[in-house]
Amino acid sequence: MNAVVTLKAQHALTDLLAAAGLARSTFFYHQAKHAAPDPWGSLKAEIRRVFDRFNGRYGHRRIHDRLRRDGWRVSKKTVLKLMRQLGLRCRIRARKRYNSFKGETGKIAPNLLGRKFTATGPNQKWVTDVTEFTVAGQRSTSHR
Repeated sequence: MNAVVTLKAQHALTDLLAAAGLARSTFFYHQAKHAAPDPWGSLKAEIRRVFDRFNGRYGHRRIHDRLRRDGWRVSKKTVLKLMRQLGLRCRIRARKRYNSFKGETGKIAPNLLGRKFTATGPNQKWVTDVTEFTVAGQRSTSHR
């Protein structure tokens, strides 16, 4: 198509279309299509504005929701399609893989209970649980 447009000034259009195997109506259809304004232009601008306003953290669902609140009548699939055309992809939080603690381990007490939890009276068997979790990037332990 671009070759036909480029060579149109030097050669007859009928000869170029015959060489390219294009129908005359197809050529003019595509010419008019490229010259016409983008029908989604204002919606694309609004999608980009919302995307940039929330620092690229909104995906097509949240952008669609925001557009609906602002009065736009558009489907989620249309928003998704236009975001793909614009090359807009929301940032996805990277999932942290499980990483068992490789640091220093404490002394492990022997298992004296041996899963025999029943007792004949109170205060005969006492157990505890140590749970490790991360707070503000540092490991903490909790004793129960």
